[in-house]
Amino acid sequence: AAPDLALLTLVRLAHEVRGPSRSSQARLLASLLGTLTAAQDPQAEPGARGNAHHHLRRLLAVLGASSALGDFLVAHPQCLTALHPSRSWQDEGPHEAAQVLGRAVRDALSSCQERSQATTRATAALRVAYRDRLLAIAADDLCAADPLAHTEVVGTRMAQLADAALETGLLVARHAVGPAAAEVALAVIAMGKTGACELNYISDVDVVYVVAPAACATGSADEAAQAGEERLLITGTALATELARVVSASGTEPPLWPLDTGLRPEGKDGALVRTLASHLTYYERWASSWEFQALLKARACAGNPGLGRAYEEGVAPLVWEASRRENFVDDARAMRQRVEHDSARPGTQDRRIKLGPGGLRDVEFTVQLLQLVHGRADESLRVRGTLRALAALSAGGYVSREDAAVLDHGYRTLRLLEHRSQLLRLRRTHELPSRQENLRRIGRGIDREHLADPEELRELFQSVRRQVRSVHESVYYRPLLGAAAALSRDEMAMAPRAAHERLAAG
Repeated sequence: AAPDLALLTLVRLAHEVRGPSRSSQARLLASLLGTLTAAQDPQAEPGARGNAHHHLRRLLAVLGASSALGDFLVAHPQCLTALHPSRSWQDEGPHEAAQVLGRAVRDALSSCQERSQATTRATAALRVAYRDRLLAIAADDLCAADPLAHTEVVGTRMAQLADAALETGLLVARHAVGPAAAEVALAVIAMGKTGACELNYISDVDVVYVVAPAACATGSADEAAQAGEERLLITGTALATELARVVSASGTEPPLWPLDTGLRPEGKDGALVRTLASHLTYYERWASSWEFQALLKARACAGNPGLGRAYEEGVAPLVWEASRRENFVDDARAMRQRVEHDSARPGTQDRRIKLGPGGLRDVEFTVQLLQLVHGRADESLRVRGTLRALAALSAGGYVSREDAAVLDHGYRTLRLLEHRSQLLRLRRTHELPSRQENLRRIGRGIDREHLADPEELRELFQSVRRQVRSVHESVYYRPLLGAAAALSRDEMAMAPRAAHERLAAG
């Protein structure tokens, strides 16, 4: 996408691998660069030549798209092997990522007897291993034949990598907390994009924590009381705090991403960890309507699997009955309008991919409201991912095929633009770049023939947003949606086809 950037980083990489301590990396780099001439050599071994060519292609694609990943390779040239075709995420997947991260952390923890020093080493090892696998995800993405279709795959793989990082990070956290950690079962519940397996290259990772006694990790209130709930919460809080430090605090290696716990009960004013009974009591008695919308994405992603499943099973009935609350649809719409008003920007140069009119939020809020209203009676809608939910809504007749196609294409396009905007420096951004050279880099990386001109990319962006906004306004504010929410489960289930026809007419 940016040949000059790729060439510059190659020069830096070649300089870095000089000397006897880097001889294996130097040989590998020389071998890869040699494929540029070996491709013309009829004596070269076809299989080896093909692998080396694909390896080099993946390397150049990453270096041309991301200065941050180029910097990482210069600092850690041993990770050049991460870009070999045989280590593609497509071939290895989440299991291999968990093994890579786990092995790196266990080796670091066993290399030092002093707890604090071992924790520091393990944290650095986890972050390097994470970016080793991130290289594979990025290379698969940048070399995909159809980047638009591959966007959903990137979100899934990034969430799987985050799961592996949180699971492995808990090993480090337990080591840092010490023997008391063995008494506590802790489950990490992914929320938001992580829970839905739609994670960006760099984004906040939203989580909620549940704790229970390790000896009886069912989360029941009686068992927690018998084990000493106060001690349980103190140790659970220490584990959660240490996990955040492992993945988010400054250190010898850059942090992975901010770990955001703002979606927990009572938000930032609430306890960092709770028992399952405490979570359920809050949602049954005090939760606002928007909190059930957030729970649509809740997914146990790390820690004690039994406790995580108990949380999922405990909150699910509450989520799917939430639309029966008084004024649920009106409240959801009012909140959406407040968010739009508070985040509005004057002028016509709105580059926001996520929050701007016709942005990702328009697709997500449309899909989620329809899920919450109709998912009470139709279990096929009870899925976390936006695109899967949209497909189920279309299949069930709740959204026309034409509107679903607009939202699907719009969501994929906006996600693709967001991913590629973040890749350059691996920084959180939800805006299309303003600089011409960055727009050109993104456009060339997506479609060299049709999007190499920055103006073409801008026009695609604006066109998609206009189409998404039009569908959002017609579907999200559909007059009969509030009436559908007021129906009983039996009324919704008795005549779904008629209900669909009435809603389509509205």
